[in-house]
Amino acid sequence: MQGTADYNAATVSTEPAFLVDEVSWADAAERLGAVRRDVFVLEQAVPEELEWDGLDVDCRHVMATDVCGLPIGTGRLLPDGHIGRMAVVKAWRGKGVGRALLAKLVELARQRGDRAVALHAQTHAIGFYRRAGFEVSGDEFMEAGIPHVEMRLVLAVG
Repeated sequence: MQGTADYNAATVSTEPAFLVDEVSWADAAERLGAVRRDVFVLEQAVPEELEWDGLDVDCRHVMATDVCGLPIGTGRLLPDGHIGRMAVVKAWRGKGVGRALLAKLVELARQRGDRAVALHAQTHAIGFYRRAGFEVSGDEFMEAGIPHVEMRLVLAVG
């Protein structure tokens, strides 16, 4: 008699599954906005009027979703090469979602031919961005009542 389960244990993953894709603001504004509202407005007390700056329509957006298709993270790439509005819902932090979102945004910038990308990193996240190759390129400043620094990643030399 054979066992009821026949599988290779090495293929079983304990990592949570999620997807990161580029999405259009027109199609995904409500879902992207829900993540940003949860993280920035509700959790970090960023005023609504600062969060919704009117630039989203001109940006490229990425969204992370869980296996049920629920949005769990977001980020955007502005036309000038700035990455912004990186947010991951609390339950998914530390599981690689932010790293995957950032990698996708950098990939989009490279495909577009950007020579560098820059971002305003909350000071507690400097190590996260450094691990992705970004370097601090300015002094600390306050944005929406939260300390930030400018960081930059060179994508092309010459």
